[in-house]
Amino acid sequence: MTPLIHLAAEAEQKSAEVTDWAGRLGWVAGLLLFIAFVYWLMRQGWKWRGSLQSDLPPLPAVPEAPDEPRLTLQGRYHGSTTAGQWLDRIVAHGLGTRSRAELTLTDAGISVVRPGANDFLIPAAALREARLDKGIAGKVLAEGGLLVVTWAHGDKLLDSGFRADRAAEHAAWVEAVNALTTPNHASTTEGTAR
Repeated sequence: MTPLIHLAAEAEQKSAEVTDWAGRLGWVAGLLLFIAFVYWLMRQGWKWRGSLQSDLPPLPAVPEAPDEPRLTLQGRYHGSTTAGQWLDRIVAHGLGTRSRAELTLTDAGISVVRPGANDFLIPAAALREARLDKGIAGKVLAEGGLLVVTWAHGDKLLDSGFRADRAAEHAAWVEAVNALTTPNHASTTEGTAR
């Protein structure tokens, strides 16, 4: 008789495990509310950063009739930051929006055409330098995996990061942009040397 009592006790223990659906649904609802709240806070922070950067002038428009292209590049635009501060993202005027991009280098500068985001022109007079780097605000790649163009916009120097679909194109862009900016770079170097 003892084995029978033992089996009955085991059966009672196994049947005691019942799912508390109300408790689980409450936890899931709480978690979803928490995620929505965190998303809302991030969105408010993005808007706040944009209002802090409202002193930036509007971006120059891409010309209707562009000059003869020196170079073109298909790839991604990864964002812009304050020059030399790769974590200080610029979000004003859509500069914080990552997107596909088509870059065209002409005598007028670099036109950045972005489907689904604001197109803009980096005027040749505003260009300061181009270099290969590994990261910019939220995007880190292998060394030399990112084309970074430094340019003046209003009173600020900006770094804009691009990644070509074929990374081998980056070196030609660095050389061409730096050749175009040599007079600008020399004049700013002379101005700081005094």
